[in-house]
Amino acid sequence: MKKTDIGAAWQGLANCKGCGIRDSALFADLTESDFNLIHLPIDTHMVAPGEALYHVGDAPEALYTVRSGLVKLVQYLPNGAQRIVRLLRAGDTAGLEAALGEPYRHSAIAVHPVLTCRIPRAVIQRLSTETQHLHQQLLRRWHQAVERADAFLVELGTGSARARVARLFLILMDEQDECELFSREDVGAILGITTETASRMVAELKRQGVLTELRFNRFRCDRVALRALAEDS
Repeated sequence: MKKTDIGAAWQGLANCKGCGIRDSALFADLTESDFNLIHLPIDTHMVAPGEALYHVGDAPEALYTVRSGLVKLVQYLPNGAQRIVRLLRAGDTAGLEAALGEPYRHSAIAVHPVLTCRIPRAVIQRLSTETQHLHQQLLRRWHQAVERADAFLVELGTGSARARVARLFLILMDEQDECELFSREDVGAILGITTETASRMVAELKRQGVLTELRFNRFRCDRVALRALAEDS
């Protein structure tokens, strides 16, 4: 864990102002005078795969900006099974409910190695009270969270198993048409299918040449073929 002094960060010593995801992150609209309102340290955390940023029901101590990597938001069913309700990537914010002082509604767990900025709740409260910039950004984040939850349900929770898997790959693909996947158990928990079905669908797409495995869980994807499969009901 690395603790960054925010004043130094604004001046460029920690490259906060020039951060590659700053325009898409929670502090995107803050000015230098806004940063002067921050009197608590903002920590930078490297979180290993499988480790949690926080657990469901924990006291709301902070919000987290994802700088790199992939985070899954998990809810646990009465039978102990998990359901992944959203995926967060660079620029996304985890733990928005902390801004309202409410316990976390999900467990936020790193899927790949994750770099985050941990922003204390007190910092958010002060900024949201004293500058309109953060207040407006928080409203945008809430709106985005609702939209993404709806899209997650529609795109990844409906249609055939094959179509759901295809849509997941389309979401995860980068500009080079490559994708870093994760465990088949997590794939099943995202799509609402069994682990066995998830494994079978991925294997089938590999056999058909839609996916080419470059290394373990790293794939080159046929975007056109995936789009065609994604339209299957």
